[in-house]
Amino acid sequence: MPIILDAMGSDEYPDPEIKGAIDAARDFGEEIVLVGDEALLAPKLKALNASGAPVRIEHAPDVLEMTDKPVAGATKKPLNSMAVGLDLVKRGEGSAFVTAGNTGGAMFNGLRTLGRIKGVLRPGLTALFPTKTGHCVVCDIGANADCRPEFLVQFAIMGSLYAQKMLNLPNPRVGLLSNGEEGMKGNQLVKDTYPLLQAANINFIGNVEGKEVFQGQVDVVVTDGFTGNVMLKTSEAVAKLLVDMLREELRANPIITFGALLAKPAFGKLRKMLSPEEIGAAPLLGVDGLVFVGHGRSNARAIYSAIRVAHQAVASDLLNAMRQEIQANLATAVVQP
Repeated sequence: MPIILDAMGSDEYPDPEIKGAIDAARDFGEEIVLVGDEALLAPKLKALNASGAPVRIEHAPDVLEMTDKPVAGATKKPLNSMAVGLDLVKRGEGSAFVTAGNTGGAMFNGLRTLGRIKGVLRPGLTALFPTKTGHCVVCDIGANADCRPEFLVQFAIMGSLYAQKMLNLPNPRVGLLSNGEEGMKGNQLVKDTYPLLQAANINFIGNVEGKEVFQGQVDVVVTDGFTGNVMLKTSEAVAKLLVDMLREELRANPIITFGALLAKPAFGKLRKMLSPEEIGAAPLLGVDGLVFVGHGRSNARAIYSAIRVAHQAVASDLLNAMRQEIQANLATAVVQP
């Protein structure tokens, strides 16, 4: 089944989506369905000479803008590209859905169309953070600003499985984000969650601070969506600041610039590791379907990476594994449907 791509999601839609879809379709041999206004998409697709790339268009006349409220927007625009694309997945005409659009809209439309995996209380938006040793799965990064302890337990279970399937980690280390490593540290949510994670069937290593995350001492980090979103945006800002400052210093005088040329491969590796374009999209774990949400500022490379991640999730049978894992852990996670 093809991967369904919301062609009206990014800030610069539909150009990044069309270019990213063509490149991904050619490289992965995967059919991509562009969902959006056919009158807008067709001439652009033709102009890019996409012959040979298995890309086609599914018409959706409405666009869910970033400024639209999720519920009101979906109600006023029932044929928005997210709703139409997700319906293709529900009908079995698509294997995964990818969007760089409104996160709240993706959550609302995803739940309304696909529902939750049986036993899941709240889906969690999940990101891969770059670390000294590779990547770390962080859940939730913005889908649920207010959480209960049992939500975080499920985030841990789903995040652990995601690390196994997508990062090839057989026994990922799971940590609870806090302001101290000791078990008694943290706000009330963290303190109440700690013993539940100890009882869950996962490799829980205790509380972790931000420094452990970026040092690569943990593979999965669990937190509420408010804290996770602040952490995500702060990390992105710091990474950009460091890269910009380094670039300015390297251009400061000819001697430093010459030295920088010699170190260009190392700088390129660092830039690639810190670039959100290489991650592509974050999965909404817990929705009964594969749904991936990218950044609104996604360019063609980011869209390509998002499709690559979705392709990998389909190939690893992530959804069925997630369904089985949730059911197997309902008792130990003290969570009821």
